[in-house]
Amino acid sequence: MDYQRLYQYRFRGVDQRPRQAVWEVIARFLHRRMGEPKSILDPAAGRCEFINAVPAAERWVVDAVSYAEGLGDPAVRRIVGDALAVELPVEHFEGVFVSNFLEHLADPDEVARFLERMRAALAPGGRIAVLGPNFRYCAREYFDCADHRLALTHVSVEEHLYAAGFELLESIPRFLPYSFRGALPASQLLTRAYLRLRPAWRLLGRQFLVIGRKQS
Repeated sequence: MDYQRLYQYRFRGVDQRPRQAVWEVIARFLHRRMGEPKSILDPAAGRCEFINAVPAAERWVVDAVSYAEGLGDPAVRRIVGDALAVELPVEHFEGVFVSNFLEHLADPDEVARFLERMRAALAPGGRIAVLGPNFRYCAREYFDCADHRLALTHVSVEEHLYAAGFELLESIPRFLPYSFRGALPASQLLTRAYLRLRPAWRLLGRQFLVIGRKQS
């Protein structure tokens, strides 16, 4: 599959500037939730909205597709390639952030291999945060994405993380809305308000957030 063309089509008409502005708020929120790691790996970075915004001293990204418009911060270390195959340092990162990626993998065994790789890259006590569409709450449009292969829920991700050797710290079944194409405009002000109001998560959230810690 030509992912470069696929994502060009998928994100047609999406203005990157408000999208990045919203991620400035989300990334800082997630950074605190992850224990404020000083070094972070995003192994499926896409347009790099999270990694450009997160206030960590050391930031690495991996992605199979090169997005020139997404890597505005030259301080980010970039690797273009397959997250299941690229060389990564061992026990180096304090945090790993995985966003909208596990559902693209071929089968549960590939999810397990990926999470085991992330565990190897984490320092002892390091945390992994997994964000993704919760099939339980967005089943109708889940497979509208041509590259979605696996139907995952917060429960199945909890099991995957535990099986890969992580201690589960937090699981939020309904966290963020499914996409940026909703009725509400992409706004930092609205995003800050949304993140402060947990009842709104239960109403609008259709992506899970699961956080685990590497057991030493």
